[in-house]
Amino acid sequence: MKNATKYLSQECQSNPWFVDRLIISAFLYINKIDVLHNQFVIDYLITENDEDYFTLEEFIKLIKKEKDYLDIEDVIELFEFVISPSDRIVNGAIYTPSEIREYIISETFNKNINVLQQVKIADISCGCSGFLYTAAVELNRLTGNNYQSIFQNQIFGLDIQEYSVTRSKLLLSLLALKEGEDIEEFYFNIHQGDALTFRWDQYYDDFEGFQIIVGNPPYVCARNLDDAVKENLQNWIVCNSGNPDLYIPFFQIGFENLSINGVLGYITMNTFFKSLNGRSLRRYFEDNMIGVKIIDFGTQQIFKSKSTYTCICFLENTQKNHVQYYRSVKKELPEDANDFKTIYYGDLNAKKGWNLHNNKIISRIEAVGKSFGEIYSTRHGIATLKNDIYIFKPVAEDNDFYYLQNGDLYPIEKGICKDILNSNKLSRSINFEEVKEKVLFPYDNKIKPKALDEDFLKEMYPNAYEYFKRKKKILAMRDKGKGEYEKWFAFGRTQSLEQIGNKIFFPKFSDKIPTYLISSDVDLLFYNGQAIVGHTVEEMIVIKKILQSRLFWFYIKSTSKPYSSEYYSLNGNYMKNFGIPNFNEEEINFLMSEENQEIIDVFLEDYYGVHLNADLVLNQ
Repeated sequence: MKNATKYLSQECQSNPWFVDRLIISAFLYINKIDVLHNQFVIDYLITENDEDYFTLEEFIKLIKKEKDYLDIEDVIELFEFVISPSDRIVNGAIYTPSEIREYIISETFNKNINVLQQVKIADISCGCSGFLYTAAVELNRLTGNNYQSIFQNQIFGLDIQEYSVTRSKLLLSLLALKEGEDIEEFYFNIHQGDALTFRWDQYYDDFEGFQIIVGNPPYVCARNLDDAVKENLQNWIVCNSGNPDLYIPFFQIGFENLSINGVLGYITMNTFFKSLNGRSLRRYFEDNMIGVKIIDFGTQQIFKSKSTYTCICFLENTQKNHVQYYRSVKKELPEDANDFKTIYYGDLNAKKGWNLHNNKIISRIEAVGKSFGEIYSTRHGIATLKNDIYIFKPVAEDNDFYYLQNGDLYPIEKGICKDILNSNKLSRSINFEEVKEKVLFPYDNKIKPKALDEDFLKEMYPNAYEYFKRKKKILAMRDKGKGEYEKWFAFGRTQSLEQIGNKIFFPKFSDKIPTYLISSDVDLLFYNGQAIVGHTVEEMIVIKKILQSRLFWFYIKSTSKPYSSEYYSLNGNYMKNFGIPNFNEEEINFLMSEENQEIIDVFLEDYYGVHLNADLVLNQ
């Protein structure tokens, strides 16, 4: 459908009504469906007498260049595609593959197999109602109920966008028409509203909840939420920790709208397992003894159009004391209930995060000695907020100047420059001298540096001052022009400016065991990555040997947040619970002197009582 989607994006994405007419009409013409009675659909039908008919013919030709048919699944994908980019950010709409919807519907139906004739199913963030379409098809197949009855009595939808509600009704109408149900009007229970404030009991008398709730909650991170949404989030107990992403309250909203013994099935983000903003949600599950069943896709990408890390999550409105967990390795779905492992709430820690993958091994590692976070502190690098102004690789140098190429060629006094390392590059083995850069450092050289006086800067480093003046307008636009800095030429943030002797540099993310670089240069700065600071050289060498072990990498891959291309976060939050042994003098001497990493790996695994092999660590 590349031709069709390209045409829609270029020609008419900003006009939902016209887009809907085009897609609906193309579907009806290609499938040779005549609509005689359904006035709602007829109103969207482009006829030969309409001025848009030529556009429709062009659109159909584009479709037929790729395929001879247009099915309802194509319609769903086109509807989701033509949501504007801004709405994708604000409302988190995304197309859910049919096999995922079918699996979730099948699993939730199996829990309600005896009541399917009357079962009530809802999607509280329905988009164009792909889930409700799949549910309606299955209800019709399993119960024989016609679509008129299913639409009126059994499926319910809610979405914040009016055009999504319209598209939902159009999609379901096409389903009925395709199966020969052409009546003047279908009655739908699909509402426009904000799930954070919507009350189902205000629309339906004697509302006692839905037996089934399904869906794909919106994918909107906290930084993209407007103030009104953030205020509404405060009404939900699961949003009481960190800065919650929009998907998090949909668990509580959905669960509290389930009937007794009802079941919820979502395809959603998996970050709540370990994240700070998922802490209250984890506690909510535990406090309410909710039966949770998870299929974790890890780093596998389920959605073509979005880099997200997802899981299928089922909640049952019955008290249970455990989570059932399955780790999908190649996007496969479990075939049997025995494929899941059971993890009891008593073995999980809502505050620290859920260790669901390799739970027993991770718990054993964390039980050793003191936690990393109790002993070591990590720092993020400097934050200029305009690295391309401050950080450079000299194109030349002489006795007095480094030469900086940034548009023009600028001589910069060596006295205002320091060495700097991009420690994110340590995700690959590097030669420090090859990647070392220079940074303009307009601060004094005290232990806690302060920005230079402007007159002093101008007098002592006139070339650097002139360079800063040439870039002053660019610097002023940091923080969207609203930043307040110690001096206009100072860095955007004051973090990590202090002189610190011993540091271990390492990246924020890596797809394999990274390089850890020890430095005792008090003037060496870093950016982008992280560093452990404030310990003796001996301590640094010992912790470096631990961090570069396959045991530690196994821990990170089991507990950390995944990113694209099999990268994992090495953020301090994911390292802090790792157990650090209280080694005796003999063990410290061994680690200090031993250079063979395989021998160190075996020693550490024996110490922790965890025996791994290289394939398990690297390919789990």
